Amino acid sequence: MSHDSTASPDAAARKLSGRRRKEIVAVLLFSGGPIFESSIPLSVFGIDRQDAGVPRYRLLVCAGEEGPLRTTGGLELTAPHGLEAISRAGTVVVPAWRSITSPPPEEALDALRRAHEEGARIVGLCTGAFVLAAAGLLDGRPATTHWMYAPTLAKRYPSVHVDPRELFVDDGDVLTSAGTAAGIDLCLHIVRTDHGNEAAGALARRLVVPPRRSGGQERYLDRSLPEEIGADPLAEVVAWALEHLHEQFDVETLAARAYMSRRTFDRRFRSLTGSAPLQWLITQRVLQAQRLLETSDYSVDEVAGRCGFRSPVALRGHFRRQLGSSPAAYRAAYRARRPQGDKPGETEPAVAQPGQQGAPAGLSGPVGGPPPALAYEHRDGGVPMQSRRAAAGAVGLLPGPRSGS
Repeated sequence: MSHDSTASPDAAARKLSGRRRKEIVAVLLFSGGPIFESSIPLSVFGIDRQDAGVPRYRLLVCAGEEGPLRTTGGLELTAPHGLEAISRAGTVVVPAWRSITSPPPEEALDALRRAHEEGARIVGLCTGAFVLAAAGLLDGRPATTHWMYAPTLAKRYPSVHVDPRELFVDDGDVLTSAGTAAGIDLCLHIVRTDHGNEAAGALARRLVVPPRRSGGQERYLDRSLPEEIGADPLAEVVAWALEHLHEQFDVETLAARAYMSRRTFDRRFRSLTGSAPLQWLITQRVLQAQRLLETSDYSVDEVAGRCGFRSPVALRGHFRRQLGSSPAAYRAAYRARRPQGDKPGETEPAVAQPGQQGAPAGLSGPVGGPPPALAYEHRDGGVPMQSRRAAAGAVGLLPGPRSGS
């Protein structure tokens, strides 16, 4: 799934100024950036594939700081251009930033701001969104990043409308993508926007990837909350919600437990987690249903009741919307891929104790109640990860292997 915002008339009317050319793409590299994300725009925009029907771009690889630039595996890179070359680009791409906790160089931020003021299209891949946010280019705009860092982006830059569900977000002159492979999705989208479906399709065939992936990040989400919540007063309310998912309660109940109005609670919860509380609660219930479908023999109706859904119909609707499959199909595919001899209930999920990895922040003790708790070590429920992935892939929850990407 992708999000294409309807550009305002002003944004649509923006024109490149000065020496900038639409076909020139500048990729801004920093030391410490992962090589995979950095190589995506270099491969998409830097290789001549005119023989395959892909119009050629002119690539400028620019160092955002003094080199040499160190990357994955201890490799050192030397960029042929510096920040001054960005002044010629109609598109500026920032691949994944090295650390979401460290500020980008001010000189690079100034160059990005100037490029945007002069009509350039600015693109942030994965945690490159943090660089765009630091430059103020995402203020008041929709954006995405890797689901794992979306809550931090939302908390650090509250004026950014972070949507962790999307593979990429196109807001006209500023675009952002989710993690790693979603950078390919966004780059293909840029080619499609510039040159049409045929060019994007030809490039996708060369890269051996789908020309347009369906779905969003939701199928990959780890539903845990950011570590920062442990020190927040809402931690106790969140822990209570996780402990009582088998009960029927709503967001008003959580707001009352936090001694807040619904409006205040919604605002505080979103600023802390990057997610609306209702969507978070539904997601937690669906994840609990997944685990029960994998580890128990409960019927779908029983699973619905043990996850707090008011009816099996509600479970089926939310399950399909979030995971693209019915509960019954998910269970069947999962069990078909389980190792021979494994049966539900033989391997029980480990309940994480307070302070252990995987325990929900603010949880004060082992979780009780009829269903297993959401505090699982490693999120595997004791089942080999390859079995989980195979089952998910069988019902379209995970993409197949990618070659040549």
